[in-house]
Order: sequence, then structure tokens, then C-alpha cells
Amino acid sequence: MSRIGKLPINIPEGVKITLQPAAKGQTEVKVQGPKGELAAFLPQAVKFKVSEKEAAAELDPKFSKMGALWGTARAVVANMVKGVREGYEKKLELQGTGYKVNIAGDKLVLDVGYSKSVEFAAPKGIKLEVEKNIITVSGIDKQLVGETAARIRKVRKVEPYKGKGLRYVGEIVRRKEGKKAVGEAG
Repeated sequence: MSRIGKLPINIPEGVKITLQPAAKGQTEVKVQGPKGELAAFLPQAVKFKVSEKEAAAELDPKFSKMGALWGTARAVVANMVKGVREGYEKKLELQGTGYKVNIAGDKLVLDVGYSKSVEFAAPKGIKLEVEKNIITVSGIDKQLVGETAARIRKVRKVEPYKGKGLRYVGEIVRRKEGKKAVGEAG
């Protein structure tokens, strides 16, 4: 039994969930809300029942060995409901002398110690904002927001000696001790 899979999903006002059969026994779930629309395909082992106020995931008894899919499918739909209602955001912080970030047109331009500036184009559905040294990545798709933030962070990961680079806001970076000067033995 999946503890997460058996929890119902509350559907807030203004959010609509529709189910459609798809190829190979899968089900296509579409979630519409005030911020937009998301769609996903669910495995045939998981069936959803949708009423006005809540949705519930059920594991098909024929696929009893696939209990992990039950909780995963329920979590994906719950994240879609929250995304179209509230949205998601991740914040990154840029630290380092001479490092700077700005937005030029629809691209994020990062000057992070390389010989040339790094340009990063946001995928469709992602909004990028810059305020001083904080980059905000926001959108309705939780997976896409997280992946985009990780790709931006990968441009210049935090180095452990001085702590320079891109990090998530609130991320704790373990610092290493540098080389020590050794005096002459006399």
C-alpha cells in the first residue's frame, strides 16, 4: 500500500481536472486553472476518479507489483493542481567579485568569470527575473522550474574554497580549508 497514493487530492475552486484515454492503456490528465493548463500521461496501472471537490488515485489490482507508480502518479497530479493554482518558484543567488547577471531581451546573461558572457534562454513557460544578485525562476510546471534552475546553477557551481558561484538561496555550502603557509624549520 502506498501511503501517498491513497491520499485524496483536494481540488480548489477554479481548477478543473479532465481525464482522457490515451495510447497503450495510459490516461491523459489535463489540469486547468487560473495560471494556465498542464497535461501529463499516467501509467495504465493507476486509475483516477475525479469528483467536484477531490480526486483519488487507485491502483489497478492486475498491477499490484507497481505500487511505486501509484504514489508517483498521485504526486504528479497534486503538483499539477498546485502549479495551475499558485505556481512554483526557485531562487538562485550569485556570489563572487566581478560576477554579475542581467536580462537582455528574453535571455539571461551571466558574467561569471569566463572569457565570454554565458547566455541562457528560458524554456517556454518559464519566467526569469533578476534583482541585484538574485535570480528568480518561476512557472506552473514544478519539474520544469526545478530543471531550469539546476541548468542555470550548472553554469558556475559554487567552488568550496571561496564560495564563489551560483547557489540556491539558503543553500549551505561546506567550505574547505586552503593551503597553509609553512614557516622555515630552523
